[in-house]
Amino acid sequence: MTTIYLVRHGETNWNAEKRMQGQTDIPLNDKGEQQATLCGAALKPEDYDVVISSQLQRAKRTAEIINQYLELPFEVMEDFAERHFGDAEGLTFDERNELYPDHEYPNQEELEAFSTRVMNGLEKVRQKHPNKRVLLVAHGAVIYRILSNLSETELNLSGRKIENTSISTIHWQDNNWVIQDYNRIDHLKQITKA
Repeated sequence: MTTIYLVRHGETNWNAEKRMQGQTDIPLNDKGEQQATLCGAALKPEDYDVVISSQLQRAKRTAEIINQYLELPFEVMEDFAERHFGDAEGLTFDERNELYPDHEYPNQEELEAFSTRVMNGLEKVRQKHPNKRVLLVAHGAVIYRILSNLSETELNLSGRKIENTSISTIHWQDNNWVIQDYNRIDHLKQITKA
């Protein structure tokens, strides 16, 4: 049974400022580095076989920090890059709502194309790593899209935020992906709010 542990990257300054990142390549901030460290320290190397990351630096750096604890084979897959949000990238939540109240951002990656890219990536992972336990570090919209596609109507994700360095688990069973759990953040309890 192939199992994928979906980890969202650690916090960036744009996350803290509620700016839309998309494929703008923003680094982790200090809190994001701490989140990645706590996530890595909470994991056991024997529970995983490979680490995969998006190529964007906030995800890749998160994966590298985690893998300092796991010391596993490391791969980068562009299939799991964040959705490109076009003209909305760099804008705050309020700016986006004012300029684009319908959330239709000019020049953004079409949802269907984004969904296809991400789900094709999952299939590539399943074929390359059958019956392996994969730690996949990606982005909020990527994880949200995967969970939404897999749950159909079973899981109500409306209005729920995928937390930085949260872990969501899916596994391949009876020719389908099944959601085991999502958005776990118990490993972050050591971070005190500033």
